[in-house]
Amino acid sequence: MTKDKEKVRVRYAPSPTGFPHVGNIRTALFNWLFARHHRGSFIVRIENTDVARTAEGAVEVILDGLRWLGMDWDEGPDIGGDFGPYFQSERLELYQAAAKRLVEQGDAYYCYCTPQRLDEMRAEQTRLKQPPGYDRHCRQISATNHVLKFISGSRRVIRFRTPLEKQTPFNDIIRGEVTFENANIDDFILLKSDGYPTYHLASIVDDHQMQISHILRAEEWLSSTPRHLMLYKALGYKPPQFAHLPMLLGTDRSKLSKRHGAVSITEFQTQGYLPEAMINFLALLGWSLDDKTEIMSLKELVDNFSLKRVSQTAAIFNREKLEWMNGIYIRNLSSKELTRRLIPFLERDLPPEVKRPISVEYVEKITPLIQERVKIMEEVTGLTDFFFNGQPEYQSDLLIVKKMNRELAGKALETSLLKLRRLPAFNEETLETMLRPLAEELELKVGQLFGTLRVAVTGRTVAPPLFQTMTALGKERCISRIRVAITKLKEMPEETSNS
Repeated sequence: MTKDKEKVRVRYAPSPTGFPHVGNIRTALFNWLFARHHRGSFIVRIENTDVARTAEGAVEVILDGLRWLGMDWDEGPDIGGDFGPYFQSERLELYQAAAKRLVEQGDAYYCYCTPQRLDEMRAEQTRLKQPPGYDRHCRQISATNHVLKFISGSRRVIRFRTPLEKQTPFNDIIRGEVTFENANIDDFILLKSDGYPTYHLASIVDDHQMQISHILRAEEWLSSTPRHLMLYKALGYKPPQFAHLPMLLGTDRSKLSKRHGAVSITEFQTQGYLPEAMINFLALLGWSLDDKTEIMSLKELVDNFSLKRVSQTAAIFNREKLEWMNGIYIRNLSSKELTRRLIPFLERDLPPEVKRPISVEYVEKITPLIQERVKIMEEVTGLTDFFFNGQPEYQSDLLIVKKMNRELAGKALETSLLKLRRLPAFNEETLETMLRPLAEELELKVGQLFGTLRVAVTGRTVAPPLFQTMTALGKERCISRIRVAITKLKEMPEETSNS
């Protein structure tokens, strides 16, 4: 291991203003993979300085999302570390001291502009089609005026004194050399009037204090990087290396939003995506091993992850591909493991009249019947509810399959019922041995007999393989349902047929 690898320290620093969306979690994953690949440290820091927008319970949801995906952290909430506390609200003195120091150095100044004045300024800029930004009104206020405004109790913020000349260049690991004109950067706020810092100040102070070596973050923060580099320089801090990850777009190439499907990682968990499939899918949003490999284990992702393979172009979030990938992971699970994962969804979604707890042994009989058809776990209840409910509800005419009439369907069910009662054993083999010849005996096609029986015992025209389904349902339940089906047919008009 090289000396550089030993020093890798990256952070995931979410703001608990809402539940984590897939773009946010993709950023966390790239940081986690980078840290694990280099045997470095992955730090979680909660940036909760936006008090007004902080959402109750958001921190727990964020941490639970990381745990669900298997992304452990080396320092942060719950476990602490040498550079805590890991909530920014508990680090206010550090930010206030840094802001005060910048003012004393002449790199920042107090601004007394009222919200009304700032609104008027923005309106005028819009009218004149000028780029938005603070007009530096308070930048040249005299010391005397500062004292007078302070004594009068005027609310004030601290703004950075952005250099008006030259450029701020930097080398982005993914994008290469990037340069910004200083004249186009306004005097941004460092400390708000309530004493809380903005992201710009707090993140720089914390990244320095926590010895962060690399900052991997979303492309939207690229334009903030010159501000941050100016702050690093003014505070005498050595800046970390920056890498800005590609944007996530929907299949229509617009910014990812709710209309592209679930966006919150919590929603994907609730809908029944497997965490290992989610990790695999998110890792390929802007990164690839090569031009063909798509299914990769967590170990393979860690072993092969490199920022050299991160794309500069936007990544497409394709919901259909995610479902395809999730289906592959579901089919690769053992029947026993899939059963274990299915139980919570059945417990949650089956009607309340179904007895709880759900029998694991019973579900183990059903799992192999539907494993090939499941793409997301929340589909399972819809595919299997007839195994758990009482008498299934269905239209009587469904019992009469193609080229049959009521009389033929009734005869098929009555004869099947008679033979089923006499079966010494009720399993796939005995059912097949009895029912296949029965179709020929009744002068029906196998599909006709099986179709009528399928509706009778499941209430559906499409269901898992008939013999396995009937075996799982059991002899008593199948006989009871066939009796009901016979009654349904008798109550139908005699001329009913299906041509």
